[in-house]
Amino acid sequence: MSEQEKTEKPTAKPAARRGKTLSLKRTVESGQVRQSFSHGRFKSVLVEKRRKRIINPDQSTQKPAESETPPITENADSDKKNNFDSLSQSEQEARMAAVTEAKARAAEIAQQEEIERQQKEAQAAQAAQYKSAEDKSVKAEKTQADDIVSRKAKSVKSADFTPLQPAPPSQPQPTGRKGKEEKQEAPRKLAPTKRSEPRRRTGKLTINDALKNEDRVRSMASIRRRRERERRQSMSHEPREKIARTIILPETITIQELANRMAERAADVIKLLMQQNVMAKINDTIDADTAELIAGELGHKVNRVTESDIEDIIDTQDDIEASKKPRPPVVTVMGHVDHGKTSLLDALRKTNIATSEKGGITQHIGAYQVITESGERVSFIDTPGHAAFTSMRARGAKVTDIVVLVVAADDGVKPQTIEALSHAKAAQVPIIVALNKMDKVDADPLRVKNELLAHEIIAEDMGGETQFVEISALKGEGLAALLESILLQAELLELKANPDREANGVVIEAKLEKGRGAVATILIQRGTLRTGDIFVVGEESGRVRALLNDRGEVLMAATPSMPVEILGANGVPAAGDMFNVMENEAKAREIANYRQNKARHTRTTNAARSSLDQMLKQIKETDMKELLLVIKTDVQGTAEAITQAIEELSNEEVRARVIHAGVGGVTESDITLAAASQAPVIGFNVRANAQARNLAEQTGIEIRYYNVIYDLVDDMKAAMAGLLTPDKREIRLGNAEILEIFDISKSNKIAGCRVADGLVRRGARVRLIRDDVVVHEGHLNSLRRFKDEVKEVNAGQECGMGVENYEDLKPGDVIECYEIEEIARTLDDVSQAG
Repeated sequence: MSEQEKTEKPTAKPAARRGKTLSLKRTVESGQVRQSFSHGRFKSVLVEKRRKRIINPDQSTQKPAESETPPITENADSDKKNNFDSLSQSEQEARMAAVTEAKARAAEIAQQEEIERQQKEAQAAQAAQYKSAEDKSVKAEKTQADDIVSRKAKSVKSADFTPLQPAPPSQPQPTGRKGKEEKQEAPRKLAPTKRSEPRRRTGKLTINDALKNEDRVRSMASIRRRRERERRQSMSHEPREKIARTIILPETITIQELANRMAERAADVIKLLMQQNVMAKINDTIDADTAELIAGELGHKVNRVTESDIEDIIDTQDDIEASKKPRPPVVTVMGHVDHGKTSLLDALRKTNIATSEKGGITQHIGAYQVITESGERVSFIDTPGHAAFTSMRARGAKVTDIVVLVVAADDGVKPQTIEALSHAKAAQVPIIVALNKMDKVDADPLRVKNELLAHEIIAEDMGGETQFVEISALKGEGLAALLESILLQAELLELKANPDREANGVVIEAKLEKGRGAVATILIQRGTLRTGDIFVVGEESGRVRALLNDRGEVLMAATPSMPVEILGANGVPAAGDMFNVMENEAKAREIANYRQNKARHTRTTNAARSSLDQMLKQIKETDMKELLLVIKTDVQGTAEAITQAIEELSNEEVRARVIHAGVGGVTESDITLAAASQAPVIGFNVRANAQARNLAEQTGIEIRYYNVIYDLVDDMKAAMAGLLTPDKREIRLGNAEILEIFDISKSNKIAGCRVADGLVRRGARVRLIRDDVVVHEGHLNSLRRFKDEVKEVNAGQECGMGVENYEDLKPGDVIECYEIEEIARTLDDVSQAG
């Protein structure tokens, strides 16, 4: 049965139920479209266009496709008319209203499609202005797609629209499964829309959408990029106006940085250098003179600066007199070791520091502040008296206003007393002599005064200007008189400073503490230091996290002449470094980096050998034996003193060199450095952690701990003496005269000898003397008495002697037997010989 007969033949069941037949309409139209690709490729694609199936209960057969016009007969028209006449008036009016509404909706849809088509054509025409010439295959494909779209649009316009025909109320409604399917397939009523603009395409692009009249155009972002590219190309051909700039030139600068500062191309700078026979790359460094010449050629001005100008931002000018206010005096206590300096400060501060010191001597520099009974404040600086701490004494003399020279009345003037006087005179500060230990029976203050006369220190009772105060630190006698003398001297000096400015000062001592980091003892010289201030000290910078006085109390501010401990430095500064408060952290860090680079450059420059004399000296030093050391101490000043004391032990034959001196405990990095140089590690008042000890055991590095500088210096002397070449001394044993020569073999001769004096010993050194001339020196490898080998033969006995590796023995020769003895040397022997 054909497809047409199937669709036209009415079914029995719907006619039995409603007395009418249903017609089914084809809802799918299919066709093939040929898609063309690049390189002559193509592909056939099956295109289907689906329509909604509309079921009309008044028709008994399926509605033909829209492309096919169903035949209209008079019987059908008469049936429709009879059915329409059989309806009531209200039903007829509803029927007519539905038909009118359907026609209006169809016209509106057609009009909307026409508007969308026109707008899409306008967009396609606008996009064509920005497109370049397309390939012929692309044009053919576009033309083919346009034809298909136009044919589809025409078919949609020519299609008849069949309005919905509601079933008469007398007809029974379909029930069961088929009734539900027919109800679901019934088209929904579309509400009329007033949208005049085309709807934006949503979802993915399908073939059905591509076949419609929707030509894809370039995106707005692509159009903007193209316009921006064209604008840049047009601007590149326009001549730019030359701008003369004033650039800042340091001592050295790279070509790239110079070009950036002048806003010129680096290639132009390199071209100018090539014209001057200078071949350079973009990252090469040129000096300031060459850079100034290049900048002048390109029409720019130059402002030359040096790297040291960065420190000009630090205010070093003196304050005006009107802004200064009185400040407490700074007093440095100096003198020979064990003369009672720390005991004096303990008596003034009512503390007991002297009993806690290792070895009974001061090995650190300390700073304290004492409040007198009258309410006056006096700042004291305690310096060690050992010979190794001369740098500490010099540093204390530089920052002080008054020097109190402590001399034991029972001991008199000692070497470190004279050294302290030299530091005080160099600093040009007044001196007050404190005659301590006056409670002892053998105390003789007149003896001390007479000894100081040789160093131009004249007491007031002898017609001089120096104050002498007799005290006893142990019993607390004479302390009030000493404080009165200090305040009187300070009043004469009229000490003043400006407290209303940024603080600056000097580092008295610095150390590294666990849990607190770098801790520096600062003596404020002017200004007021507050918590949170940003500072730079030596090669380090940071922010003040806490301020502590000598008793460990937290302070919010520190005024001039006040010694305080500060926390917050990025590293441990060196003792004697200047402390300055900066405006911001960037400037502080910049100055610290400059100082670090300068120190690194200085070390590198000093290590270089350029002149011939230096090269010869280096060659000579290669034969010198060295004792390499790694030193870790508790404070910076002690590390400096130990390094100086050890290096002073060096002489022409052996020297000690500290390859690293730091603050804090011994760490793994210290052991690694020592292992690379085969140097022992010295820990002074510090210990190694567990990891460092394990690594030292694995690498065989020795760690020695000390807490008294005497013991450390003595051990270093012994270690350096062990590197000295021992003295050699010749010890004569005896002589033997050759009587006869015996040939034992072709290559072995034995001399029959008689020992004239002394003795001869097997294995000893011998000289063969012929006619009072030494013809050979060697060893006695064979000594026989009759047929037996013996160790030695005494005078008056005969023996057989064989000289090692020598056969030219003749009767009458004399064999002299002797030994060499080695005697160990000390550093004192070398210094005396020099």
